[in-house]
Amino acid sequence: MKKHIPNVITTLNLFSGCIGIILAVQNHSDYAAYFIVIAAMFDFMDGMAARLLHVKSEIGRELDSLADVVSFGVLPGIIVYQLMVNSPNTPVAGSYVSIFSLIAFIIPVLSAVRLAKFNLDTRQSTSFIGLPVPANALFLGSLPLIQMQARYSDSLSWLTAITDNYYVLVFIAIGMSLLLVSEIPLFSLKFRNLKFSDNKPQFILVAFAVISFAVVTFTAVPLIILAYILLSLIFKPAAS
Repeated sequence: MKKHIPNVITTLNLFSGCIGIILAVQNHSDYAAYFIVIAAMFDFMDGMAARLLHVKSEIGRELDSLADVVSFGVLPGIIVYQLMVNSPNTPVAGSYVSIFSLIAFIIPVLSAVRLAKFNLDTRQSTSFIGLPVPANALFLGSLPLIQMQARYSDSLSWLTAITDNYYVLVFIAIGMSLLLVSEIPLFSLKFRNLKFSDNKPQFILVAFAVISFAVVTFTAVPLIILAYILLSLIFKPAAS
């Protein structure tokens, strides 16, 4: 029975993504974003369970990628699509589908490519090449939450110029998606041990994440992802 536990957790990741998609389609993107977080928690837990129980399998690896395409590819794609559709400066083309907003679906397309590359790339056993899809999904999923926060906070109201602007959203969707399939080496978030000298970027990122989230809550999420990329460029992890 224990060999099936990680796979069951993976299916909960997928199930969370499906619920999020329903909410996003119904234009509840803020609630849908929470299910990206829930899916990410299950995504972390299934790997941890597999390592603790020593039951890694090929089917588990493939199932994990399929679940990730839905939860961290399709779901954030629909969320960004809805943000674009509801943007006041979205181009109108007289159709039941917002044609100009379909650019948002570059997110699930390149997320699928990223996951396929990861499964075949032997260089990514201890670090990553390109932005991991859960990190990208958390970045994009934070946008409707930031939008909601900005509308109820005078000090953060300027952020609506980002979350409500179609052209900024297009830039974010394309830019973040290209990072998925880039050749930029990024460090793993796994700690080798508890020594600061062996885990400098991880400790710095965790400290930055805790402080920034305490100060600006949802607005911290894209800042944390950008800090992750910056720290990786500074510490330059070796691909292996």
